[in-house]
Amino acid sequence: MEFPPLSNEPVLIAYAVKDRRPGQKPIWTRIGAAWPHDKGAGLTLILDFLPVEPRIVLVEPRADLPPLPDE
Repeated sequence: MEFPPLSNEPVLIAYAVKDRRPGQKPIWTRIGAAWPHDKGAGLTLILDFLPVEPRIVLVEPRADLPPLPDE
């Protein structure tokens, strides 16, 4: 997996995914992001929240979604 040079923009977004009853869509909650590790191969994952659900999904950022407001 090859990543672009270091930047302020994350290369992956972390979501906690909670499954629901059959026929209902799962709930996706953004909990953090990942950046290329500054020492070479690997990623640095920063979680803003620790999920209760055991499933964390990492996906590439989508250009069609607005950025989250700065805190």
